[in-house]
Amino acid sequence: MAKTDYYDDPTAPAPNSLVVAVAVMVLDDYGQVLLIQRSDNGLWALPGGGQELGETVRQAGVRETYEETGLEVEVTGIVGIYSDPRHVIAYDDGEVRQEYSVCLRARATGGELATSDESRRVCWIDPGEVDQLSMHPSMRRRVQHGLANQAPYLD
Repeated sequence: MAKTDYYDDPTAPAPNSLVVAVAVMVLDDYGQVLLIQRSDNGLWALPGGGQELGETVRQAGVRETYEETGLEVEVTGIVGIYSDPRHVIAYDDGEVRQEYSVCLRARATGGELATSDESRRVCWIDPGEVDQLSMHPSMRRRVQHGLANQAPYLD
């Protein structure tokens, strides 16, 4: 399903839903960050997606990372909680979500890099190369916070 992200945009449609989403910041032993190039919009992002009924945020992060990257991960902490109402995501089915995302920190424990229907590319990226990637500003902020390794961010 195609989506369009809006941030602080007066032309953005009004939100009509709020869904808990997760994003997962996975670093390897060399400090590289796991990123996917999304199939729906071509932008680079952390693996992640919506939490499903019956699962915890941690379980959602593990599941989404595996589904989108082929890697098994262990959640080790939290990067932050992102709930800025100025960020809305419009889907082509008419749903318009207000942002609510929990960004987790994790380490890979197994599996092999693989693409999926949601990820056209899956790569370990050197932090110095992240700024050259086409990425939504809200996702770039999560990556920057994850790389800074500070106390959890809250908005």
